[in-house]
Amino acid sequence: MSAQSADGSAFEFDIRVLTDERDLIAALEVFRTAMVGLPWSAPIPPEIAGKFFEVGRTLGAFADGELVGTVDSTRGSLTLPGGRTVAHAAVTHIGVLPTHTRRGIGSHLVRHQLTDARDAGEVVATLRASEATIYGRFGYGIASRVASVTVDTRRGGFRPEVPAGDPVRLLPADQMWDVLPTIHARIPNTRPGFITRSSQWWAAQELRYGQDRGPAYTAVTGPEGAETGFVRYHPVGTETWFGNHERSIVVDDLFAPSREAFVGLIRFLWELDLVDRIVFPGLPVDTSLPWMLTDQRAVATNHIRDETWLRVLDVEAALRARTYGDGGSLVLAVHDPLLPENTGTYRIADGHLESVTPGVASDADLETDVATLGSVLLGSMHWHQVAYSGAVRTGSVDPLARADRLFTTGSAAFAGTNF
Repeated sequence: MSAQSADGSAFEFDIRVLTDERDLIAALEVFRTAMVGLPWSAPIPPEIAGKFFEVGRTLGAFADGELVGTVDSTRGSLTLPGGRTVAHAAVTHIGVLPTHTRRGIGSHLVRHQLTDARDAGEVVATLRASEATIYGRFGYGIASRVASVTVDTRRGGFRPEVPAGDPVRLLPADQMWDVLPTIHARIPNTRPGFITRSSQWWAAQELRYGQDRGPAYTAVTGPEGAETGFVRYHPVGTETWFGNHERSIVVDDLFAPSREAFVGLIRFLWELDLVDRIVFPGLPVDTSLPWMLTDQRAVATNHIRDETWLRVLDVEAALRARTYGDGGSLVLAVHDPLLPENTGTYRIADGHLESVTPGVASDADLETDVATLGSVLLGSMHWHQVAYSGAVRTGSVDPLARADRLFTTGSAAFAGTNF
């Protein structure tokens, strides 16, 4: 492949799948260098690189024999509205060395990856974006947001009607990495946007946990062998913990797909001695937490940020797998220049995808691009919202209202997993 250097001269680079352990570790170093401010951890020994990278899914860009860019992903599943799951690529570690940026290397890597994922039968890809202006051009759209929340445990308490929730027990640290992945994989979660966690994701969590980060704890709900959820948390500001009146814990990971598990874990955190505040870096934007308390103002939303950036790889499969509300029929035309096999006209009627026609029909009710479709696919973003951007073309307001009724869901989309 050809690219142009900063001085205008042309240079060649090639992209290939990385399999050698030392190349995989070098790819991780490229990513860290590209991210500049990424929290550092101990280097991964080459002999255990296989625990952190799924075979055949890490791409490297080489220029003059030097690894200058990388991207990788892991395979899993994502839950669509209605509870069905589709094959999913969790995309991460996208980076190009600062000496080789602005030359198209990153674009070639991402396009190569998306084509490979589509050819492998994956229906959607998602990522967590370091910059908000990059990924729209590759067909990604924001499909879910999360709320950063702080709870003041000194204000009020639980409403008397709130149930007790599932019983909670602390989990010894030496059991954590065997028990938690089993819980997460065993319990179905029908919330749109939920994703499975790969063994590589868990290996990375264990590595970070093993760094010298101070005290940290894990609690689970339910009986041994039939757990219903879990929470990992750690205190901050421990150097002034005793005598302080602003003592806080941070929730690192909360998995509570049922009401009973959620209530049990929140009660447990609330009732911890010496704790004045609980910080949740990421909760669903429709969390029930404030309505559990006598003083709803004890729950303060610090900010809301984007979580899932979703790229539809197979439009027909995605639209066929999800369910729809009672909105009548809709003829939707989709443009996808990067994966042209997605460009077509899709008719939704009687609660399902009824027909697919190649090309864009001139009489479609709505016409849009694949990134916008990615934003509305999980139901949290509405057609009338994205239409204000000009990304949706329609002759009247009525199709937007019908599309909203068809695509809107009862629960906000939420993945609950950073990668």
